[in-house]
Amino acid sequence: MRTLKQLVFFGWEQALSCIFPVVIFTTLAFTKFISLPILPRYDWLLIIFLLMQWWMVRSGLETMDELKVITLFHLIGIALEMFKVHMGSWSYPEEGYFKVFGVPLYSGFMYASVASFLCQAWRRLRVELVRWPPFFVVVLLAVAIYLNFFTHHYMMDVRWWLSGLVLIVFWKSWVTYEVDGTRYRMPLALSFVLIGFFIWIAENIATFFGAWKYPNQTDAWSLVHLGKVSSWVLLVIVSFLIVATLKQVKGKNTKNF
Repeated sequence: MRTLKQLVFFGWEQALSCIFPVVIFTTLAFTKFISLPILPRYDWLLIIFLLMQWWMVRSGLETMDELKVITLFHLIGIALEMFKVHMGSWSYPEEGYFKVFGVPLYSGFMYASVASFLCQAWRRLRVELVRWPPFFVVVLLAVAIYLNFFTHHYMMDVRWWLSGLVLIVFWKSWVTYEVDGTRYRMPLALSFVLIGFFIWIAENIATFFGAWKYPNQTDAWSLVHLGKVSSWVLLVIVSFLIVATLKQVKGKNTKNF
C-alpha cells in the first residue's frame, strides 16, 4: 500500500509540474477543432500562452528566476525553429501575423514548457544533484549539443558521440528527489532518457493537433519517428544543465560526495 501511495503522490506532483504543457496541449486540441474569430489560430495560441505565463508568475507558481530561465529557453527554441524550418525539417503551414521566417512565435513556448516542467518538478520534489561535474565541462557539453542541432546539416551528425560523452561525464552523477517525506535517487543519465521519451510522446500529441508538421505528415498524420527520442534526450540535457546551473548558483541543490 505504501508503494502505491508513493506512486500516486509522485504522479500528482508530476501532474502539477505539467500545468503549462497541459495548457498547451489543451489549447492545441481546442483550436484544432474550433475556429476562433478575428485572428489566425497561431496568433491565438501566442496570446493564450502569454496570458498563461503571466498568470503562473502572478499566482506564484513560477518565480522570477524561473521566468528568466523559461524566457531563455523560448529564445533558444525560436532560434532553433527558424533554422530547422529553413532547412525543411518541419513546417508551420497555417497563416499567422506573428510569424518570423515562417515560424510562429508561439512555438518557443514548446521549449519553454520543458523548462517550466523542470523548474516546477525541481521545486516540488526537492531535487538535489549528487556528484555534479565541473561547471566548465557542463557548459562545453551543453554548447556542443545545441550547436550539433545546427551543424549536422552541413557536417557529420555527432549526436551519438555526444551521447557517449554524456554517459562519461555523468556516469557518477545521481539525482535525488523527495516523495512524501522519503528520498529516492536515480542515475542522472536515466532521468534524461525518461524525460526525453515522454517528450517524444508529447510531440506525437502536438503534431496530431497540428502544432507543426514533419514532411511525412503533410498529407496525413503519422507517428513521429522513434529516432527523434535521441534528439529530445539531448535537448533535455541542455535544458537540465541550464536549470541545474541556476540552482547551483542559488547554492542549495548540489552535493559533492
